[in-house]
Amino acid sequence: MSIFWNVWIIFPTLLVIAGCFFLLRACSKNKTGIEEGESMGHTFDGIEELNNPLPKWWAYMFYLSIVFGLIYLALYPGLGSYQGLFGWTSSNQSVGYEEGIKADSKAAVELAKAENRLSQYDREVAAADEKYGPIFAAYLATPLEDLVKDEEALKVGGRLFLQNCAQCHGSTGSGGIGFPDLTDGNWLYGGELATIKTSIMNGRNGMMPPKGGLPIEDSEIQGLAEYVFKLSGRDHDATLAAQGQGSFMKGCFACHGMDGTGNKFMGAPDLTDNAWLYGGSRLQVMQSIANGRAGVMPAWNDILGEEKVHVISAYVYSLSNK
Repeated sequence: MSIFWNVWIIFPTLLVIAGCFFLLRACSKNKTGIEEGESMGHTFDGIEELNNPLPKWWAYMFYLSIVFGLIYLALYPGLGSYQGLFGWTSSNQSVGYEEGIKADSKAAVELAKAENRLSQYDREVAAADEKYGPIFAAYLATPLEDLVKDEEALKVGGRLFLQNCAQCHGSTGSGGIGFPDLTDGNWLYGGELATIKTSIMNGRNGMMPPKGGLPIEDSEIQGLAEYVFKLSGRDHDATLAAQGQGSFMKGCFACHGMDGTGNKFMGAPDLTDNAWLYGGSRLQVMQSIANGRAGVMPAWNDILGEEKVHVISAYVYSLSNK
């Protein structure tokens, strides 16, 4: 933090504390020339103002608050880049994440642990690992096929899902526009237990270039959309769909298959199942064809670890396999 920002934070903070002290002192002295308990000569709505001192309990509490604030600022970070007498930090990760470099953050955490620096976050994580580590280790040792039958494990997986996955997939796993529905049994990369775990562990990068990267004219997009509607068994314009089939054969089949059933190895959607990741209206389908789509699911292995991913995988599988 620069000198300017240090001064910008420290000076106003101490100024306000000092101002509160002197204001309290000034208000505690009778400088009016009027005896305590006498009228100040002000009356409003039948209420007369008397020259009464501040309640002692209130004044003492205010003084204690000022002393507490000064002690707190001396012991803990809060005044610019000053780290406090205790050297306490909420998380050692802040050193690296300020620069936006994940590797630097991890290195900072390891260095802080080696130097035995106080970090509330690290201590809480260590305590949690000591308490819950054996439980998750036992879950990891259990095959996924057996774990999906363990009601307690599924409850744990459900809580982990709510904490880490619900932001995109929804609290019930039903997804939204651009975020897959995990309850409908339709899987871009496959819905087997091992495949689900691989998807969560390593993440997925799905990308369809505009017009599939093919020499397709803008005038062909509507016909392509009608052909996709035909593949999924929806109402469609037969004439436009026939034209769209010709456009489809220019190369769309390379990813989606000759019959449009997709390719799970590539994450290419099945166009025959009436499940629409980015919306299934004519306009949305045409936008997908014209502009392409790009979806990224982050890898959770480094974030949660395999033990927790193992449990979440069982829970996700249970959402569409009751």
